[in-house]
Amino acid sequence: MLLHISDVLSAEQVQAFRQKLDGAEWADGRVTAGYQSAQAKDNAQLDESHPVAKELGALVTDAVLRHPTFFAGALPRHIYPPLFNRYSGGQQFGFHVDNAIRYDRSQQPAMPIRTDLSCTLFLAGPDEYDGGELIIEDSFGTHAVKLPAGDLILYPASSLHKVEPVTRGARVASFFWIQSLVRDEGQRRILFDLDVAIQGLTQTASTDPDALLQLTGVYHNLLRQWGES
Repeated sequence: MLLHISDVLSAEQVQAFRQKLDGAEWADGRVTAGYQSAQAKDNAQLDESHPVAKELGALVTDAVLRHPTFFAGALPRHIYPPLFNRYSGGQQFGFHVDNAIRYDRSQQPAMPIRTDLSCTLFLAGPDEYDGGELIIEDSFGTHAVKLPAGDLILYPASSLHKVEPVTRGARVASFFWIQSLVRDEGQRRILFDLDVAIQGLTQTASTDPDALLQLTGVYHNLLRQWGES
């Protein structure tokens, strides 16, 4: 499931992020790539130990956990501390699949995180750069993603994906991975559809409270059955 989540960050927050990122020191992005991915990766990245990366990463984590659509779609158990990258001057990232396990070294000892889901939070608007589309392949075809600043795309980390060359301007984004409470993608989709239906019914004045209670019970019983502690 590809899920476009709008307004994770406000315009004011995006501007504040960009001011801090523009003044930070960027390094070769291949430092976080696996062996195969490193052959295809050409971008700049903020070192994950950089104070700005830690500060802004914490703000991103807080923002996504507060967003009901993100929570419904991801059902996060662990979130890898968000990272930040930049593409410019023809830089790109060829087709690759994200590593299945990443180690969160902000924890001691380092915590292994299974990467069920990948996220890209766009911090530059589509008019600021040419190219830079995130291309994701799944069973339904090929999808080109280029979102407004402050919006996020959530997609299975098992997907084959790439970033097209940026030929003008700079594509700036935050990216991170999630280990979900529910490992199976199909089960997560069923739970997401149920959650969205429940939220919609809750906002309808004519809702039958008994039916809504029953539907909510089905959701939580499925989550109880499928979820990992």
